[in-house]
Amino acid sequence: RIVEKPAPEDAPSRLGVAGRYILTPGVFHEIASQPRGVGGEIQLTDGIASLLRREKVFAYRYEGQRYDCGSKEGWLQANVELALRHREVGVNFRAYLQSLALSAP
Repeated sequence: RIVEKPAPEDAPSRLGVAGRYILTPGVFHEIASQPRGVGGEIQLTDGIASLLRREKVFAYRYEGQRYDCGSKEGWLQANVELALRHREVGVNFRAYLQSLALSAP
């Protein structure tokens, strides 16, 4: 079962969709027949959920670090962490961060 942005108490699992898809052409018919969903938008997730009734849909369970780039804080955390690990900019970026006079407000 796949659900678009469920409330935590309604979530069918603790898994999330990361937004990379390889889909069959049948999904386009399913998307076109969907009513508007969360936020008044036509949701790809609803099309995939409908497609599940007609054909197999496969998923890959990713075990690595996940960043919530849908929030400003999560986006910043992802950028800082990945910049610190980057082979070209990591050393200089770390030095830059250390040079900042950071203190709690």
